[in-house]
Amino acid sequence: MSALLEVEGIGLATAMDIDAARSHLDPMTCYLAYAQKNPCFWTPPDPDYPRLLLEIPDPPPLLHYRGQSYQDENQGHTLAVAIVGTRHPTEYGRRWTYRISQALARAGVTIVSGLAEGIDAIAHQGCLEAGGRTLAVMGTGINLIYPRRNRALAERILSSGLLLSEYAANTPPDRSQFPRRNRIIAGLSRATLVLEAPLKSGALITARVANEYARDVYALPGTLDNNKSEGCLQLVNQGASMILSEASLLESLGAIPALERDINFDKAKPHRPNQIEAVVRDLPPDLAQVLDAVQDDPRLLDHIAQQTALGTGTILSALAQLEMMDLVTQLPGMRYRRR
Repeated sequence: MSALLEVEGIGLATAMDIDAARSHLDPMTCYLAYAQKNPCFWTPPDPDYPRLLLEIPDPPPLLHYRGQSYQDENQGHTLAVAIVGTRHPTEYGRRWTYRISQALARAGVTIVSGLAEGIDAIAHQGCLEAGGRTLAVMGTGINLIYPRRNRALAERILSSGLLLSEYAANTPPDRSQFPRRNRIIAGLSRATLVLEAPLKSGALITARVANEYARDVYALPGTLDNNKSEGCLQLVNQGASMILSEASLLESLGAIPALERDINFDKAKPHRPNQIEAVVRDLPPDLAQVLDAVQDDPRLLDHIAQQTALGTGTILSALAQLEMMDLVTQLPGMRYRRR
């Protein structure tokens, strides 16, 4: 009960309702029933959960998947870039989406998009035809392809890439789910490319979220008399980088720090001088216990609590002290890792 009350937005009445409902549930029974219908999913503590998603403030608690392993991207060997845009592109938008997706795929870049009609589908197709790898983030259950006309495309993606969704199997399409889906597209990607989009376009939501996540945003410029380019021109006016050619785009993307250097903590463990090791040896028992529970990979506060069996207040106090001692760093989403 006390842990529930510390969650922002949960008051006493809500906490009591949750606690009462939870007392009638058997976690293992619930898990087995869910896993029977959803056999393949990751949670944030899983080693295969995409690490870039752990950097965003609202990563999906469950990420269902179908297709090939995500291991290469998870370990930082491949740059992932999102390509998004209107469902009704012009010939100009179609041509450049195809050219850019093929150029990126040939350069070894993984293409992330939403399996929608128009720009999304062309980006997936161009990537596949160039022999590349593509990830499709869906706004439905992982077993329901929407729109239905993209079922053949989805099957092709499964042969060399992944279908991803935060929604359980058999979840039908709903307008409210696709904007939420867009944050995953942006979160999975080091950069987001908007190829053609009017002012009222879901692609602009993806671009805005990518900007909030401190990811790079690019836009393909178009003519002033084409309303399908108005969203891209607005993005450029607001500071997005212009796509001027395949070569210049690849050169610009090459300047993005490698994922491996940014967040692969297994390969970037810091060297701790002798004086730091001495400080660690002399830590009080509570601080030492909490530090032992914090690893080089990000750990959620709940996992630290489970491992230490300490109260939440004690853990938070210890973490604050460890942060001041430069031994622990806090990441978005109440996650912690060793410095």
